[in-house]
Amino acid sequence: MSAVFSLTLRQLTGRWRLVIMSVLATMPVIFTALVVRSDSAPFVSAFETVVLSTMLAGSIAPLIVVSIASVAFGNEVDDRTLANLTLSPLPRWQIVGPKLAAAVAVAAPFVVGSAFLTSFFAFNRDATAIAAVTTSAFVGVLMYASLFVWLGLMTKQAIAVGLVYIVLWEGFFSGYVSGIRFLSIRHYAAALMHGLDPRRFVDDAHVGLGVAIAVAVVVFAVFVLLSIRKLRRMDVP
Repeated sequence: MSAVFSLTLRQLTGRWRLVIMSVLATMPVIFTALVVRSDSAPFVSAFETVVLSTMLAGSIAPLIVVSIASVAFGNEVDDRTLANLTLSPLPRWQIVGPKLAAAVAVAAPFVVGSAFLTSFFAFNRDATAIAAVTTSAFVGVLMYASLFVWLGLMTKQAIAVGLVYIVLWEGFFSGYVSGIRFLSIRHYAAALMHGLDPRRFVDDAHVGLGVAIAVAVVVFAVFVLLSIRKLRRMDVP
């Protein structure tokens, strides 16, 4: 398992990919730093909606994760070397697990770091608010990563399909169509943030903390199991 993890880690840490993720991760931090210095700083509710939910959880985080997790199996699929892994005596979960872990290990520092710095500047070093934002960001990475690793096994156009999903589902439908948000990853990441710090983030539109945690666990587990199932059943050249 460690060999699969190390190999995947090297495959996912190309120079240009890291540069692009760095640029994406700094965008909400810079935006927040500029906003809090202005004379017309928004209320917490407006900042949470525009920056934390829409910009960070709904755009930046999934864009970073899709660029990493959707190609976790990409090199093996493109080079037709996936058979080298599937013909090994390793159980399929010991292949999917390290691949997913490597994707999270690469993407999480950028997303969590961005969430930490954004909340640090926005909430004046409020430890509870910072912990709530960064924890929800990490849980969001786990859910997005499990989804996009599975998507990478389902299609060679995983990045394109993932971008459509991010723009239409997480961006448009979950924000403007009533009821759709309950099938949105960013909704449950935001609900987790609200539940961890109800003092600062108060919104009756979100589900409770227990439900948010349960859904996050279910989403992560379901897509991991789907990835394992797909790897078992797919025809490998």
